[in-house]
Amino acid sequence: MDVFEAINERKSIRRYKETKIEDEKLEKILESARIAPSAANRQKWKFLVVKNQETRNKLIEAANGQKFVGQAPITIVACSTESERIMPCGQYAYTVDLSIAVSFMILEATELGLGTCWLGAYDEDKVKDILSIPKDIRVPAIFTLGYADETPAQRARRDLDQIVCYEKYE
Repeated sequence: MDVFEAINERKSIRRYKETKIEDEKLEKILESARIAPSAANRQKWKFLVVKNQETRNKLIEAANGQKFVGQAPITIVACSTESERIMPCGQYAYTVDLSIAVSFMILEATELGLGTCWLGAYDEDKVKDILSIPKDIRVPAIFTLGYADETPAQRARRDLDQIVCYEKYE
């Protein structure tokens, strides 16, 4: 599978099989984050791999009751170890850096035949409490990982001419 195929195949999975994820696959997914680009190559991040069922069950409540968080065999929590740095463009580096790293991991997971769901609905403070994450560490991204037990339909996307303009904003 090439990168474009992985991008096209990726879907948000909310039903997972109980099948354990092979260590080699997990390591390759984590390696994708390790080699991802970051602002000034600072790599100010940590990735928590949560496999423990009891802990994942606690994360359900922190994730606004999304039960699939406890069903997926792994939840990965992306943490910024430096959350105050602002890039010259005015954006916080951690949100950009961790979005890139998580995107790389999700695409690698897709290539390896695994499903993911990037969570946008969670209480960061509850996640920190459950996982003993220090208060000064930010958690901009969480995603579930496992073998899909569903095949969601392709969702409609806007046409290129609706989202792209050339030379100036129109």
